[in-house]
Amino acid sequence: MTIEKNIQILLQRLNVACEQNGRDLGDMRVCLATKEQEPDTIRRAIRAGLHLCGENKAQELVPKAKALADEEVVWHFIGHLQSNKVKDIIEVVDTVQSVDRISLVEELQKQAARVNRHINCYVEVNTSGEESKTGCAPSDVNAILEAINGCTRVHVKGFMTMGALSNNESVVRKGFAMLREIRDLAIDNGRVPASAIELSMGMSGDLEWAIAEGSTMVRVGSAIFGGRD
Repeated sequence: MTIEKNIQILLQRLNVACEQNGRDLGDMRVCLATKEQEPDTIRRAIRAGLHLCGENKAQELVPKAKALADEEVVWHFIGHLQSNKVKDIIEVVDTVQSVDRISLVEELQKQAARVNRHINCYVEVNTSGEESKTGCAPSDVNAILEAINGCTRVHVKGFMTMGALSNNESVVRKGFAMLREIRDLAIDNGRVPASAIELSMGMSGDLEWAIAEGSTMVRVGSAIFGGRD
């Protein structure tokens, strides 16, 4: 099956999920997860309409961004980001979705100032409590938001999480609901601006459950490119 056909099927899934949950498809965004994909493969998906790309590794992001510089594409960083790699990606990405510690906030501020630009971010929260997952503990969110609010070049736009590694719908949705509640409380308490509404949650296997809990962005790779080896 072609990438173009897979995108059509994905959009149908999103449309059905939105209709079932009283959501507007126009409020949903798709972040194309490009991990381990070649630039020419990514280019096909971009030309089929997916212009937001998310990469997990700095060493993959930089050459891909260079190879696709002639395309209309916005890059998000969606993997665990080591502080010493910030300098490599700071001029490439629009948003870092995986901000999970104060030291990373400080490095983003430092490197953004160095190159005289601004960077958006989402706070990544480990809502499942699984040790295999990255993201800060829910109890650490406020401290990270305080650090971001003290920056002049780092701006919070939302929150990100990964669904629990489970086939149990209620278990997975519980983590997604937690992220929505964290966002809503942060807005209500004035810790983030009212515009920081993004909820990046849901992947190829659980995006319907994420949409049911308020996701505004799904990160999709295998549903478009097929499973990785």
